[in-house]
Amino acid sequence: MILQYFKKKENEYKIKSDKIYLDILINSKLFLNKKFFNVIDFSVSFELISILLIYNLKFFNYKNRESKKKINEELMKTLVNDLDKSLRDLGISDMSIGKYVKKYVKKFYFRLKILDSVFENGNSNELLNYLNSLDFVNKNNSNELVDKLSELFLQIKNNN
Repeated sequence: MILQYFKKKENEYKIKSDKIYLDILINSKLFLNKKFFNVIDFSVSFELISILLIYNLKFFNYKNRESKKKINEELMKTLVNDLDKSLRDLGISDMSIGKYVKKYVKKFYFRLKILDSVFENGNSNELLNYLNSLDFVNKNNSNELVDKLSELFLQIKNNN
């Protein structure tokens, strides 16, 4: 009876989305250093994860359109769960956790709107301008950050 649960299609999507999200977390940690950012905190890691997740949502290809949609839904669920856990780890109480998660999900969708056009055009100058608009980005090394992100994007695209 329990074997039916493991063979469900939904689990295939969840497993694939968990793998993608784990790759995003691993890749974001590669960029978290003082060379690229003035400070290293929750906002910086949220920004990096958002950029990488938006890129994956846009360019990840899977068997068919319906599968891609399901995997993207699972990725968003994973993001929300990760936000909830991370904010709790920062000490946000149960009473106000929902408000904070909602705030960060809104921030994510705002970034999605901006970065969607940036990734659609494939223009690294637009990405550079976006990163330079952020207070915590080290402007001296922002060109190198864009180059490294572009390499990672190419790697992500080729692995699909």
